[in-house]
Formats: sequence, structure tokens, C-alpha cells
Amino acid sequence: MQRPKSGSPKKFQITGKLIVVEGIDGSGKSTQLHLLDRWLRGRGLPVFTTEWNSSQIVREITSKGKKKGLLTPTTFSLLHATDFADRYERNILPLLRGGYIVLADRYAYTAYARDVVRGCSPDWVRKAYSFAATPDIRFYFRVPIEVAMKRILVSRPKLKFYEAGMDLNLSNDILESYRMFQARIIEQYELMAEQEGFTIIDGSLDIEEQQEKVRETVSQLLPATTKQTVQPVIRT
Repeated sequence: MQRPKSGSPKKFQITGKLIVVEGIDGSGKSTQLHLLDRWLRGRGLPVFTTEWNSSQIVREITSKGKKKGLLTPTTFSLLHATDFADRYERNILPLLRGGYIVLADRYAYTAYARDVVRGCSPDWVRKAYSFAATPDIRFYFRVPIEVAMKRILVSRPKLKFYEAGMDLNLSNDILESYRMFQARIIEQYELMAEQEGFTIIDGSLDIEEQQEKVRETVSQLLPATTKQTVQPVIRT
């Protein structure tokens, strides 16, 4: 994580840890983050979880824009950037300064992938998020598009217009549009993987096996007094 320059006031020092998960819809990242949250709390550590596009300030506006089909790529990008900035200033940064482990279900990398696929300038998008601290760990859950689609369609068989990338006119068929849209997002993630230092998890593995790999990585960040041998994950 980016640290304040020497001489910065003590109140601005970041003592917490920031862990983010990235991946396309259906990659299993949210499930893994939930399990990680429970594991860390079970060790008595202060944890806070934040989700993409969850700020109350812009949620209603975004919902109305989607229903009326009024969101352009630039508008979409700005709304998500506003959502992120609000959560960052209200929750993420203060809690990192307070020593919390902050778990983020999607971070700026989601914007780098989705907004670029929608046609926004990569440099413009990155500047919009340039204030954000660099995470301590960036998990990327890599999963074949067919596996991800199967998971999504089981949980919600009716895809939404923007979710499927129908605004990009990739295909008149919503399923094919979704497939093409998500495939393009995967391409962006793969381009970022090495550049951003992603810790790659095979999202097609069993849930327990993925979680063990996640815990092994995260355990390296924990204070020595809380480190314990990572036990096999028992699904209940």
C-alpha cells in the first residue's frame, strides 16, 4: 500500500491493510471474500468489508439512469467513480488509518476493466482513481467464461441490460452480448495481471481449495501474534 511521506502527521499514517478481490461476475470472488471476512474476525482482528457501487449517495441515481437507459459510458464511469470516492473518504481511508483490515469486493481495477471496454480512455479512468491507495493484496479470480456464465444464470436467469453490455451493441441476443462483454473484461484483467501485481486464484477450483490459497497469502500480512497454521477449510 502507498504510504505517507516521512514527516507526515501521525494521524494520516496508514496502519491497516487493504485486500481487494477482482474478477468477472460469477468468478466466485464475493464468496471467497465472505469466507475470508469470517476467518479474520474469528481471529479477533478488526475487519471492514466494502462493496462496489454501494454508496447511498449515487445508488438511487444510478438505478434511475439504468431503468431509463440514459447512461453513456462516460456517465457510467463518473457515477462509479463518485460512488468509490464517497466510500473511500467515509469508510476505507479512515478505517485503514485506524488499523483495520479493509476487504474490498472490487476496487479501482473494476473501473479500469469495464470503463475501458465501454470506450473510455484508459488514462482518463486511471486519473479519476489516482487518489486511491494501492492495496496490499490484489486477488484476481481467473475463471473460464463458460463457468462464470453457468454460475450467473443459475442464480439469476434473467440478465439486465447494462449487466449484459447491451449498451455496446455487441449482439441483439442478450446471452451472446453478455458473453462478449465479459470476455472483453477478461482481456483487460489479463493485461493488468502482471502490471498490477495480481495474486491469481483459479476460480474453477473447489471453494475450499481456493479459500486455503487465499488464507495462505493473507496470513503473511497478519501480525506475528495472530499468525496460526492455516487449517483446511471445512464447509458447513
